[in-house]
Amino acid sequence: MALKNYTIRRKKTQICLNTTLGRYLYTIMLTALKQNRFLKFLVTSSLIYIGLYLFYEFIIKRYTGIDRAFIRLIINSSDVVLQGFGYDTFKRLGDTDYPGIGIDGSTGVWVGASCNALTLFFLFAVFVFAYPGHQKNKIWFIPIGIITIHILNIFRVVALALLSLYKPEYLEFNHTYTFTFIVYCYIFLLWMIWVNKYSIRGTDAKK
Repeated sequence: MALKNYTIRRKKTQICLNTTLGRYLYTIMLTALKQNRFLKFLVTSSLIYIGLYLFYEFIIKRYTGIDRAFIRLIINSSDVVLQGFGYDTFKRLGDTDYPGIGIDGSTGVWVGASCNALTLFFLFAVFVFAYPGHQKNKIWFIPIGIITIHILNIFRVVALALLSLYKPEYLEFNHTYTFTFIVYCYIFLLWMIWVNKYSIRGTDAKK
């Protein structure tokens, strides 16, 4: 009986110690987040982006038509640009598994879910939203940034369609590396504009 009571008291002591340690670690983390703006920004932006990415993968892509609507918008917009340059084009829309666009005489390019730039919109918007700055600036800076990223993505598809016609052997490399690099550099440029001009740090530096 004494051994049983000792075991119970020991378990209770361990639970108390674990609870105390957990509270202590939580207090340290909370204090660090409050005192370190950069750490707070990293944690906040990471959590928001992961949440949005999971929402996109498991809700938007599976149960809504937003994904396909953006793909159709990109294809139709690219088609307008190419026809404006005088090219005869073809496009695959509808519910096909391989929507795409091309110039007559080429194999064209496939525009999949990874090409609609929705995750890039999230990436850009989360950074600006989480980084310290005046809300009135975020209200217009985020939409303008998303629109310009969308326009850049359209011209990326146009350039790939032209490559498919004139230099198809370079299509895969430029799709995988060159244009991906350009798009991410542009997003980084937008981030730097926000940090240096419109964030709280940027506005304080001007004073």
